[in-house]
Amino acid sequence: MKSAIFYIDGGSRGNPGEAGYGIYVLGKDDQALAEIYGYLGIQTNNFAEYQGLLEALKFARKLNLDSIEIRSDSELMVRQIQGSYRVKSPTLRPLYEQAKRMIAELKRFSIRHVRREMNKEADRLANEAMDTRKTAAHIPSSE
Repeated sequence: MKSAIFYIDGGSRGNPGEAGYGIYVLGKDDQALAEIYGYLGIQTNNFAEYQGLLEALKFARKLNLDSIEIRSDSELMVRQIQGSYRVKSPTLRPLYEQAKRMIAELKRFSIRHVRREMNKEADRLANEAMDTRKTAAHIPSSE
């Protein structure tokens, strides 16, 4: 089974404000598979968190992964995806529904909340997106 761990983060400077997401992907033996970030323009923090999740799911699909673990410091998004919090926001509802559809395509999926200090790489990438106002991916070459 092809699997990976995705550390994801979204942020905005102001809420709403300049926003971006970051994704740090680890494969077997904690080897870095990818660093991805994206600029979102003026958005809320929660919107940016969901965009990070959606982009992680798209990347998992691109890599043909069938098992992924998501780690995020967004308690709201994690609890919503787990089903313990309702999605009340009309802006977040379509993002949530899209994520749930994509998750259903995976053989194995888990998501868990991590403390902010455990999510430094994804946070760094989200800040890179906001600083540069760019979207980029760095995928280390395998040797």
